[in-house]
Amino acid sequence: MKLIYEKSIPGRRGMRPAQSDVPAGNNINPEWRREKEAKLPELGEVDVVRHFTGLSKGNFGVDTYFYPLGSCTMKYNPKSSERIAGFSGFADLHPLLGDMPKGGALSQGALQVLYEIDLMMREITGMAAFTTQPLAGAHGELTGILTMAAYHREKKNQKSKLIIPDSSHGTNPASGAVAGYELVLVPSDENGVIDLGALKKTVDDQVAGLMLTCPNTLGLFNPHIKEICDLIHGVDGLMYYDGANMNAIVGKARPGDMGFDIVHLNLHKTFATPHGGGGPGAGPVGVIEKLEQFLPVPIVVRNNDGSYGLDYHRPKSIGKIAPFYGNFGVILKSYVYILMLGKEGLERVSENAVLNTNYIKEKLKDYYDLPVPGLCKHECVFSASRQMKLGVHAIDIAKGLIDRGFHPPTVYFPLTVREALMIEPTETESKETIDAFIEAMIDIAKTAQTDPDSLHASPTTTIVGRMDETTAARNLNIACLD
Repeated sequence: MKLIYEKSIPGRRGMRPAQSDVPAGNNINPEWRREKEAKLPELGEVDVVRHFTGLSKGNFGVDTYFYPLGSCTMKYNPKSSERIAGFSGFADLHPLLGDMPKGGALSQGALQVLYEIDLMMREITGMAAFTTQPLAGAHGELTGILTMAAYHREKKNQKSKLIIPDSSHGTNPASGAVAGYELVLVPSDENGVIDLGALKKTVDDQVAGLMLTCPNTLGLFNPHIKEICDLIHGVDGLMYYDGANMNAIVGKARPGDMGFDIVHLNLHKTFATPHGGGGPGAGPVGVIEKLEQFLPVPIVVRNNDGSYGLDYHRPKSIGKIAPFYGNFGVILKSYVYILMLGKEGLERVSENAVLNTNYIKEKLKDYYDLPVPGLCKHECVFSASRQMKLGVHAIDIAKGLIDRGFHPPTVYFPLTVREALMIEPTETESKETIDAFIEAMIDIAKTAQTDPDSLHASPTTTIVGRMDETTAARNLNIACLD
């Protein structure tokens, strides 16, 4: 397929603007002007549409294929939510209306959505208050850890350490480091969860808190969660709940009831908003009552007359961590999703997610090594160690799945599992789709025994074949157009 620049024909145009009938202005700062014209492709409209439509056919997305990407919950997004988010009464609102004396009347519907989703997320998680400002899960993590730091500063606690399990998401240590904490890594035990004995040796008065994903990246729910929370609270530390895996327990268990003090939710994972492509995203953060005063401003409040407004008077707030009130369009889609499902529907989300995962685990455990046996939650992790002895690695299995019409699962994560294959089917996939995926995985396992070289060549059915990823990462070729 030619590049769009290669299709360019000098002088060809997609549209011709009307001749201006007003005098040309000259208020642009000369420093902002180009010294020479941009080298943009010149094509007709039909050529541009066909070019990008052709490119889109090579995309792999959840609307077109099964996407069992572990730890990311790539679930189908209801189109009804998308439609409502596009209503002009929401989509055409200016974000500054909420702060304007007369604009408040025009933004009441949007403010009501923000206010009510706060109440919904409180009920779902067991927290006392939420902020919808964070623009991604990792942004939510940072917001939560900054809230944790504000709490300790208020109490004049001399805390310098933040504990993180070795199976944590990579953004956990990054968030802790940005917030200024010394990171303390605690290993997993033979059961795949944080080693309680090692944790006890680590905890001291310098510990500000513990970041924990529960269930963790192996899809395992920690049976010692209450004891862990008591241990951290015993040194006036705070428990942070990484909500990336909330899809496994939504409607069934609440982090606040387990003893967590801070929670972030990935709306794209648990509450069905678009995921990937760099955004848009939303990672609301909830806290228990004693931390509410530190949340970012503004907070949406309901006034005595029933109207909605914005409260900036929070002297101990960590301040703004994003413009305005969060990624409103994304939050609105989750609001609609929660209303559509209701309490019973949310319970079925976790039930079906766990059922689908364990179905896959049982069907594939004879073909791939299972590092930790037993019941898992929303995702299961296999090891390709058996296939590695035949010269086939996890990356080869991933590429082989592409040729069979499936997006690969997460590979080589968590780092605690050699040749890891992390599979998460979510609750939105049918048994027929999951069975087809299982058949593909079994076929790959058999192919590894009979024709491993064919897997080394995969994918062969895509526009772009197997890339030399190591060379690509070390020798970047970034074209820069004048």
